[in-house]
Amino acid sequence: MPKATALMISLSLAISASARADEGAHWAYDGHGGPEHWAELSKDFSMCGLGRNQSPVNLAGAVPSSLAAIRFDYPLETSEIVNNGHTVQINIAPGSAIDADGHHYLLKQVHFHTPSENQIDGKSFAAEAHFVHADADGNLAVVAVLFDDGAASPGLAALDPAMPDRTGQHRPVQARNAIAALLPPSRDYFEYSGSLTTPPCSEGVRWLVMKQPMTISPVQREALARIMHGPNNRPVQPLNARLVLD
Repeated sequence: MPKATALMISLSLAISASARADEGAHWAYDGHGGPEHWAELSKDFSMCGLGRNQSPVNLAGAVPSSLAAIRFDYPLETSEIVNNGHTVQINIAPGSAIDADGHHYLLKQVHFHTPSENQIDGKSFAAEAHFVHADADGNLAVVAVLFDDGAASPGLAALDPAMPDRTGQHRPVQARNAIAALLPPSRDYFEYSGSLTTPPCSEGVRWLVMKQPMTISPVQREALARIMHGPNNRPVQPLNARLVLD
């Protein structure tokens, strides 16, 4: 199978599952459609309950390792911001990528959760941004950036005029520097093997969690939570036999 075909198939799996959820399963972050019930909503979501390598996690007891620096190459071209009813998602135009330990991943989209999904030593954060990447074979890598309450985020401030406040709304965005402005100055990170944090909870996702938090103002956090019908964080999952690399 050509690599391009494999990539399209892999990327379509999560999209089609989400579409089926919107049409029938109606997963959510609370009530009968909440995280504790995801595996019951559809056979496509069974991994949400059966998986042993689920995300998010509490990053604790990290094992010292020689993690290679991540090389970020974000020309910062964006196409649109979408409110999909679960999060605000920025779809990225082709061309942005990272190289992690000699592996090349293309940036596909960036989305937000509030409060954070991953934790560090039991600490939850005000918000979290997920930079979702895929390689030529469709393998996923997520760079996660955590946000503490504090000064306003310049990246979010640049995106604010385009933020869609209604489910299903799409808006064009031209904020060229906003994506890079969401990244911390220090690129040290934790790494672990996990999953998507939303149905279908597919495993085999490479997680690269930035150690240095950024900041978000209370006003920005509250605006995100309102737009995303928050809170929209899945509870932390058991680490089981996995290692967190430092």
